[in-house]
Amino acid sequence: MSIMQSKSSPTGLQNVSRRGILTAGAAFAAVATGLPLPGATAAAIEKVVKNGNIRQSVSRWCYSKIPLEKFCEICKKLGLVGIDLLNPDELPTVKKHGLIGTMLFSHSLTEGLAHTKNHAECLSKLRQSIDAASEFGFANVVCFPGNRYGIAEEDGIKNTVEGLKKIIGHAEEKNVTLCMEYLNSKVDHKDYMFDNMGFGVEVCKQVGSKNCKILYDIYHAQIMEGDIIRTIQDYHEYIAHYHTGGVPGRNEIDESQELYYPAIMRAILKTGFGGYVAHEFVPKAPDPVKSLAQAIEICDV
Repeated sequence: MSIMQSKSSPTGLQNVSRRGILTAGAAFAAVATGLPLPGATAAAIEKVVKNGNIRQSVSRWCYSKIPLEKFCEICKKLGLVGIDLLNPDELPTVKKHGLIGTMLFSHSLTEGLAHTKNHAECLSKLRQSIDAASEFGFANVVCFPGNRYGIAEEDGIKNTVEGLKKIIGHAEEKNVTLCMEYLNSKVDHKDYMFDNMGFGVEVCKQVGSKNCKILYDIYHAQIMEGDIIRTIQDYHEYIAHYHTGGVPGRNEIDESQELYYPAIMRAILKTGFGGYVAHEFVPKAPDPVKSLAQAIEICDV
């Protein structure tokens, strides 16, 4: 995930429905400009999901220019099950539209749990998000070790475990999973602590709770370590949530980038995964809803 960050398909990834994408594009034009175009409403968008084996969601911040009410209508029509990375005050709108808040924000991405001086602030915000998620019947809250700021990785693990152990009982009581996010420290988040799978797995092992898991961001993991499918196979028991994004650039997940998402989705399915895969790419093409519709169909294996 990145709140600050930001390719289109040649041929062959999937047989994307042209009509569905065009109607989605028209709907976005109406939302973005306010023009009363004939048929250009969220109701005109056709459902993209056909198989539904992967429960797909989308990160709100990537489409922040679309008002949330309209975005919920678009997501529902496309066949998404929910919206990712929400603030607590956005949950009533999402639930009203029959969607799931698949991940809630909590505390600072940089000033995280790897430093004990941040624990009071982080735990307070985590508690608020856990309570909000529980109130609406949603399952996941994101958390971050934060930046290294010169400390050794073993100390970062120790401090992160110490912080999580103070809040994990509350998460268990509320039936909420804390999802620690893997981010790259090479391109987007310089100095971020959890930039290798070993860190996250060790934290989860030491916390020792089924409510402490990893948010495996495929975009970030590809930049740092690659070997995506083998990592999923080896460590799926520690992963509660996935994010997508094209590499390089964090744009569309089509053939203009290096990852082959249909194979990745099949690997996820083979592990018996029952959580959510959220699209977290920044659309580069002129029509962002068309890009989202294409990504949904690519991952609908």
